[in-house]
Amino acid sequence: MKKTMFRTVSFFGLALMMLSAGCSSGSTQPQPQTQVELTISAAASLTDALKAIAAAYEKQHANIKLNFNFGASGALQQQIEQGAPADLFFSAAAKNMKDLVDKGLIDTAQQKSLLLNELVLIVPAGGKVAASKVEDLTADSIKHVAVGEPLTVPAGTYAKEALTNAKLWDALQNKIVQGKDVRQVLTYVESGNAEAGFVYRTDALTSKQAKIAGTIDPKTYKAVEYPAGIVKATKHGKETGDFYTYLQSREALDVFVKFGFSAAAK
Repeated sequence: MKKTMFRTVSFFGLALMMLSAGCSSGSTQPQPQTQVELTISAAASLTDALKAIAAAYEKQHANIKLNFNFGASGALQQQIEQGAPADLFFSAAAKNMKDLVDKGLIDTAQQKSLLLNELVLIVPAGGKVAASKVEDLTADSIKHVAVGEPLTVPAGTYAKEALTNAKLWDALQNKIVQGKDVRQVLTYVESGNAEAGFVYRTDALTSKQAKIAGTIDPKTYKAVEYPAGIVKATKHGKETGDFYTYLQSREALDVFVKFGFSAAAK
């Protein structure tokens, strides 16, 4: 009698466990993916294009949050060298990327030049200054010429190179006002604090307060290349790699072109 009761209870318990397991497996909901935040250190001139790209990318990848650290490429390079958190570096000069590759902070196989830009001379949109070429900057009507700090701002490096080749760098020293990045240079001209300045075409196209007065001869300065590379210290290799690949896609390139960039040769 006791044995029969034990078997009955055991069978009932087993059936209950199986039923419970069945209900549990049938009601299991997919767990939401853990959100991953990526830090992208990028040249200030990429601000508008990358913000537009981020909006589209985050919409397609709900678990990814892109945080941008915009600034002068040289300053961003120094931050990465000093251990500042960064998953991907997007520079406005090949030199800054090469320096990080040479120091073993970025793998040469995980970096590539993606975009091209060009240097232009700008003046305030409502101003009456006539300056379509670098030689015009010596005129008495031009008191201040805004240039990015040459040691850390690639646009400033290119501008110094162009002015040096025109034998004007030394002659203009008493007029030159240096900015911490290309966007600050743009602000100086927009506000009228400088009668002229050197920025990338893409920056000039974003402004209503400044206009392009002339294009700088591309033979007088190094080609403006924008390489992107994955920082070796990233803790999110797969997610960073996916975004790096996306930056090379037709969808992303179309956005860059919309903001005035052109694609680098493959």
